[in-house]
Amino acid sequence: MIFDVFLKGFIVTISLIVAIGAQNAYILKLGLLKQHVLPAILLCIFFDFLLITTGVLGLGFFIQGNQVLINSIAIFGIVFLIFYAFISFKSAFKNESLIIDGNVKTNPLKKVITLVLVFTLLNPHTYLDTILLIGGIGANVQDDLKIYFLLGSVLASSVWFFTLGFGSRFLIPLFKKPMTWKILDILIGFLMLFIAYSLLTLIK
Repeated sequence: MIFDVFLKGFIVTISLIVAIGAQNAYILKLGLLKQHVLPAILLCIFFDFLLITTGVLGLGFFIQGNQVLINSIAIFGIVFLIFYAFISFKSAFKNESLIIDGNVKTNPLKKVITLVLVFTLLNPHTYLDTILLIGGIGANVQDDLKIYFLLGSVLASSVWFFTLGFGSRFLIPLFKKPMTWKILDILIGFLMLFIAYSLLTLIK
């Protein structure tokens, strides 16, 4: 029973966070550039745990029953994602994609942390995934087993972000080609638009 709940937390979480959203795209780029990867990853895992715990402890139920709040989150999310899609397309078509070489300027840790916070806390899709969806499912788990659901969720988050951040460096030879960055930026842009479109279904 305990393992089943733990596995449920892991599967539900990993299935929702693997999509390359704004936060994941930024971690991928940090991994490719080998810039402050560990603190960025730990920050993402921490906020996943914090938000999923909030949902599991009951906020997910509150949000599910508040359509006005869901509409507000969805609308804000649509605007955010369209803006990020625009930035991605602009980067792709104006040769603003990152270049991997020994002379790339390393961004200060403070800037990296700030951007991680922006992509995490100002992206409404983060709250929909962690608090509403994952948290809502976890809230239905028997009280004395919720801790195992949370442990499974945290493990899933950890596995994903460490794989994304440190595993991405195996793709460095590929991303030394400017065209690869263009393709990635274009795909991210279209994905952001698709996610924004999917949020429309939440508005009633």
